[in-house]
Amino acid sequence: MNLNIRNKILGLSLLLLTGVSAMASPLTGQVPESEKALNAPWTKGAFETRQYRNVFAEMGYTQEEIDKRVQTVFNGIFSPKNKVYVEPDDSTAYICDIVHNDVRSEGMSYGMMIAVQFNRKDIFDRLWRWSKTYMQHKEGPSEGYFAWCCRTDGSHIDGGSASDGELYFITSLIFASNRWGNETGINYLADARHILDCALKKDGTGGIMPLIHKEHKLITFVPNDFGYAFTDPSYHLPAFYEVWARWADDGRSDYWNECAERSRQYLHKAVHPVTGLTPDYSNYDGSLMHKGWMIGDAFRFDSWRVPMNIALDYSWSCADREWQQEYANKIQDFLYNEGIDTFVNQYNVDGTMLPDSLQMGKPSHAPGLVATAAAASLVCTHDKGREFVQRLWDSRPTPGFNYYYDGLLRLFAFMHLSGKYRVIFPE
Repeated sequence: MNLNIRNKILGLSLLLLTGVSAMASPLTGQVPESEKALNAPWTKGAFETRQYRNVFAEMGYTQEEIDKRVQTVFNGIFSPKNKVYVEPDDSTAYICDIVHNDVRSEGMSYGMMIAVQFNRKDIFDRLWRWSKTYMQHKEGPSEGYFAWCCRTDGSHIDGGSASDGELYFITSLIFASNRWGNETGINYLADARHILDCALKKDGTGGIMPLIHKEHKLITFVPNDFGYAFTDPSYHLPAFYEVWARWADDGRSDYWNECAERSRQYLHKAVHPVTGLTPDYSNYDGSLMHKGWMIGDAFRFDSWRVPMNIALDYSWSCADREWQQEYANKIQDFLYNEGIDTFVNQYNVDGTMLPDSLQMGKPSHAPGLVATAAAASLVCTHDKGREFVQRLWDSRPTPGFNYYYDGLLRLFAFMHLSGKYRVIFPE
């Protein structure tokens, strides 16, 4: 999330090794006939099938080309020359927001999810050690939560927590447990359960609240007495709760499955019925907050993640297929009509452009939004999806490219569309 926005708001209160990719199968070399068309999204999720679409392969790219491109995008984040992934010592690492020269729970947890997906235990363990050492609160009302923003030396810029970081930390730790076990120096599952247990026992002491709103069963924007009052559409990843229900082993499976269903229902209400756009923040019933720009009624930087998140839920769970297909068609239709090469990065949810979309008098066509719009092609049923995917494939970082936020979203999109963003089952 944008540093200035979060500072203002927080300041108010403070390759899966098992399973077969369902692109060209390594066993048969064939894509199932019923699933070949790019505008024919699948009807079952990976929790059931352990299979994943490779949209790039459907478009005719060879597996060698795809693997090389995805690795190149990965290297763009984890190459020392771009200064995003930094190893300050022999055992830790951090993901740096190079625009603001700080470290965020968002970036650290994203980095861990990417590392476990790429089977890079070395990177994962380094990132987790840094997060646990410097970001995670060890005691007091915030025990178990993470400071959302730190300096590169580990000192806190803002010790408050942002709920999306905890969401990704928990899920990536569970995947690490499933992939590598818990006897290689880090008990990943115990660490995930510690976050969950701490998050659910918060009772308002010191102004610190549960990660999930007790009544609405929806993720909070910030788990404190201010951010507990509303949510962020881009934090909603129902399939993550299904991961927790299956493998957190915390006795709360029914609760997590209910949270997944509540999250899907919420997205129906938060998405604009014509444009498919979502606000950065909303009330728990999906309505706009009408608090002014700072609280975020418009489609801005956080909101870019929603198409990608819905694509993930579709790919893994496929529990809300018909609505998600309508959504993906709708948002791609809107962006396509705005100009597939010229749509801007910020809109009111009704589709009118915001003045902030202009940079030096010219519309800003953000690489991060190009990426997440392309990821929605996993879900859409129209032919436009092919054009969005092609734009992503053809994209290249240019001078000034933000390898932190745009780069991470771009990598996630390449992982989605190549079938490399997977549910990691216990080995």
